[in-house]
Amino acid sequence: MASRMMLSPFTKGLLVLNGWSRRSWASAGLALAALVTGGVLVAREVTSPVFALEQGPLADTPECARIAGNYPSSLAGNERDRVSYEGLAAWGRGAVELRCGLYPPAPTTDMCVTVDGVDWVLEEAQSRDGRKYLVTYGRRPAVEVSISDDVPETDVVLVEMSRLVAPVKQRARCIAPDA
Repeated sequence: MASRMMLSPFTKGLLVLNGWSRRSWASAGLALAALVTGGVLVAREVTSPVFALEQGPLADTPECARIAGNYPSSLAGNERDRVSYEGLAAWGRGAVELRCGLYPPAPTTDMCVTVDGVDWVLEEAQSRDGRKYLVTYGRRPAVEVSISDDVPETDVVLVEMSRLVAPVKQRARCIAPDA
């Protein structure tokens, strides 16, 4: 014969509060915690100054991880912004934005400049609305830097970005040496 456990009215009251079981209360607590956590994460991303920036298709490469490990805390007088996307960085509330993990550009007639051994192509078609876009040439993955016209030290930005990108092996040059 099976024995049956008898519960006192007090014990029954502890197990079922306002018609809810312990399991119901625990589930409600977990759901509330998940909702609050999700809201905080969404709020952080929506307020990010580079929310509209898209990750490059190669952003998860070891080269981008090495570059990310060396991002400076400030750049041309601008503090680094908090950005949680892989392969992206920004300084000065988006005055300077970096995207690592792009496919290298094809040969182009766009202006090219070499800064400390790193070739940068000025993407003239994309440079507008007060921003200049430059992308590394001959390196995989490529790195794109977007600089607001409000940043007076563009040369300082390119020198620092070249230092970051230099470890990525260069496979081609955009400026042919004089013959």
